[in-house]
Amino acid sequence: MDWTELVVETTNEAIDAVTNILMENEAGGVQIDDHDLNDVRVITYFPANINVAEKAPELEMQIKGLSQFGIDPGKATVKLSDVNDDSWRDVWKKYYHPVRITRYLTIVPSWEDYQPESDDEKVIRLDPGRAFGTGTHPTTSLALLALEKEIRGNESMIDVGTGSGVLSIAAKYLGAGKIDAYDIDDEAIKATKENVALNPIAKDINIGTNSLLDGISKKVDLIVANILAEIIVPLIPQAKECLNPSGKFITSGIINDKKDLIVNELTDHGFVIDEILNQKDWYSIIAHLPSEGE
Repeated sequence: MDWTELVVETTNEAIDAVTNILMENEAGGVQIDDHDLNDVRVITYFPANINVAEKAPELEMQIKGLSQFGIDPGKATVKLSDVNDDSWRDVWKKYYHPVRITRYLTIVPSWEDYQPESDDEKVIRLDPGRAFGTGTHPTTSLALLALEKEIRGNESMIDVGTGSGVLSIAAKYLGAGKIDAYDIDDEAIKATKENVALNPIAKDINIGTNSLLDGISKKVDLIVANILAEIIVPLIPQAKECLNPSGKFITSGIINDKKDLIVNELTDHGFVIDEILNQKDWYSIIAHLPSEGE
């Protein structure tokens, strides 16, 4: 498969805002080249069947428009180039290295030889697959931290918009029980299956194609969704119907100016906010569905 590489030249302070703009325009994940803090490169990839050339002028305009919000976008240039599959993988390998994300969870690329530093360190092996990210973006890091905080053992879980499958795999390492991982994108499903194969502990995860929780009627103890805030909104009433009493709902992928929207939607639908985690301009919200009499 061929790919289109999209590179935004910007500043360190604009990284999160640029990432959000790209994610809102169908980018599934990004890599950051910030070796020179004055000239940062935000890199992502699109399959060749997506006409990125049509998107580029609008993206550049949105990025330059960040100055209206007090964010210096720097050069704010958008550059495109075609790459083949081998070149694409080589670029991922250049920027993707083992990273300790939480107290117990370390993400390691599939091609790295890595040994745990302690007995309680859980090593998640991943191949980025397409552009679904390496698990190190703040939205994913926050979701992983929330899972580490909330999983006690044997919880049933649904992972909505699983992407690379990293959250489901991490949940298995943390002791979760039955897990269903859903995504609407066939490439995401393929990437999740490949990553599950790299982590035998996760072999019994049920992976399926589905749009949010449409048509899902089962009840579970935990639902996690690392997706854009605009997509979380219609998911909230669905999650309410699919959670057991006292069930937990972890959302991530929420940029600063969408946080209040998600908090209000959750409380309006009867959820209780337990904790709000943040990293830079990104937020993850841990909420639960009250049991009767609570």
